[in-house]
Amino acid sequence: MLLRMLFTHSYFLKLDPKQDQWNKPYPPVMTLLAAGVLEGEEVRGVREVRGVRGVREVREVRGGESGRGGEGVREVWIKNEDIHIENNATPAPIHPLTHSQHHNITFFDTMFADGPEAIFPVLERERPEVLVIFDDGFNYLTKMCLTNMREAAWAMARKAQSLGCRVVVCSSDATDQYRAYLENGVDFVLLGEGEQTLVELIEALENGQPADQLPGLACKVAGAVRVNPRRPVMNNLDALPLPAWHLVDLTEYRRRWEAHWGYFSLNIATTRGCPFKCNWCAKPIYGDTYKMRSPEHVVAEIEMLQQLTSFDHIWFCDDIFGLKRTWVLEFAELIQKKGIRLRYKIQSRADLLVMDQYIDGLKASGCEEVWMGVESGAQEILDAMDKGITLDQVRTATRKLKENGIKPCFFIQFGYLGETADHIRQTIDLIMELMPHDIGISVSYPLPGTGFYERVRSELVDKANWKDSNDLDLMFKNTYPPEFYKKLHHFVHQKFRRRHALDKLRSLLQNPATINRHNLKKALSILYYGPSSVLAKRRLKAIHHDAADSL
Repeated sequence: MLLRMLFTHSYFLKLDPKQDQWNKPYPPVMTLLAAGVLEGEEVRGVREVRGVRGVREVREVRGGESGRGGEGVREVWIKNEDIHIENNATPAPIHPLTHSQHHNITFFDTMFADGPEAIFPVLERERPEVLVIFDDGFNYLTKMCLTNMREAAWAMARKAQSLGCRVVVCSSDATDQYRAYLENGVDFVLLGEGEQTLVELIEALENGQPADQLPGLACKVAGAVRVNPRRPVMNNLDALPLPAWHLVDLTEYRRRWEAHWGYFSLNIATTRGCPFKCNWCAKPIYGDTYKMRSPEHVVAEIEMLQQLTSFDHIWFCDDIFGLKRTWVLEFAELIQKKGIRLRYKIQSRADLLVMDQYIDGLKASGCEEVWMGVESGAQEILDAMDKGITLDQVRTATRKLKENGIKPCFFIQFGYLGETADHIRQTIDLIMELMPHDIGISVSYPLPGTGFYERVRSELVDKANWKDSNDLDLMFKNTYPPEFYKKLHHFVHQKFRRRHALDKLRSLLQNPATINRHNLKKALSILYYGPSSVLAKRRLKAIHHDAADSL
């Protein structure tokens, strides 16, 4: 007997105000992949599915806060080569409920919901037998283990359990904190990579068989927590089907992107894991393993998405895109051979980007933006982090990207153990020297499973997790108080934007022919960032005068 299953995830934009205002939402692609795995052929284990095939019919329930309201029918005939869509649905829901008639799967997207209570009427009306909260492990926001999202997951789980529904959770946070989840309405926690365990768990539940001894599972048996050994990660990612993109309504995603940024971006994962050993980076799902989909498998998903909907840009949301240069070159060759026009951004490392032909492959396939984990402008701090890169590599990679018309962007981290005012100054100097296209600044954040966490674990008494992505609280003792790093974050951003505005103003004065609305707006932002950077410096001085004065 096929069980009625409700799939969802625990990320709510409304519970992460910074990201809600930023308006760059991405669908939960791993949640869709997990649903796609169960929608596949009815065989034991992970199915061998290359591309998308079969026939699916999806009914979307649309309406207000509780999902009530009019109904529209979207019929999607999916084959390897073509997709036809007819949509007679009513306009944009805020958080759509979608049904798949294949394997009794319903998907509720929490992304734009006000909070976990939004799913309560759905649970009461749909009465699923299993609630699967499968977080998007490809999105860095879900890997931050934010307490707002943890509490939202627990609230959904407790409500479902009160209605007699069994609850399954798979996430980085649940893997780390499985006992807490099992005490808060969750029946089964999928430890680490969850698709294979989910398939076997659902099969056991449908057949009335015991599931408590499945590898990769934590659950309660007679009131006691049972933790089974983790299962090995999958080697062949091409054996997975493509995500069940037909289950998500992209209307609100598109509206936000186009209204605020003028284009629409979607996300695709080409790999799993990261083999590097930065001692602050948590890897509860894949550990130190790194697995890649074939270029052909990735291109199949791109082609499927192009047929399913229109979009302008892709974020390849891997921790490390294209570890092997040969993969990058093969991907570029395939993109060109098929005549696919693509704009995309990735995350990579400086030591990869300096390899011969690597950037050539990125450029040829449509890469326009690369985010590097630069972290610090002090080699001493990079070495303490076990980062495995040099500042010379950062400089070379930045130069080569710019020469090839690709925008280099830096991830920066302040507050690592032992960081001094001089280290901070070196980091700011590096940013101002290289002037990347953009920067993202965070504060050192200890998460379970890392050497960094073990060094400060005893200090994480009052607080061990951020509540949202803008929390940035330094939760351990360091050179300066927590408020200093929050003000430093703001100051460096303002200083960086002021420099960008000034550079643009100088460029327009030297080349008046390049004046347009966009460039003029950027140049005139000096009127804001000039005074605001001065004010930010004063606020930093108010916390620690000597340190701020050296910056």
